[in-house]
Amino acid sequence: MASKKEYLEYVLEQLSGLEDITFKAMMGEFILYYKGRIFGGIYDDRLLVKPVKAAVKLMPDAPSELPYDGAKPMLLVDSIDDREFLCELVGAMYDELPEPKKKKK
Repeated sequence: MASKKEYLEYVLEQLSGLEDITFKAMMGEFILYYKGRIFGGIYDDRLLVKPVKAAVKLMPDAPSELPYDGAKPMLLVDSIDDREFLCELVGAMYDELPEPKKKKK
């Protein structure tokens, strides 16, 4: 099931307190970036984030879910209505996120 554009727009609005949040559409879903680093995505109208230490610390009871078959588990963010928490979560994750891979020429 593909994610709805309206859900993406709502999540982006909730994250509007952070600068440089971007996304890419990919096979009906959306990959989310903060300052060029992937922090999560929207899969089947669920916000999932990478299970880095900061995310686990801020959401110790968050269930692990698969974004799609064959993928690594990610953490489900239940509190998307809490704008302040979402911005804190993504900001706290940033230093632990891998830098984008350099493209070969």
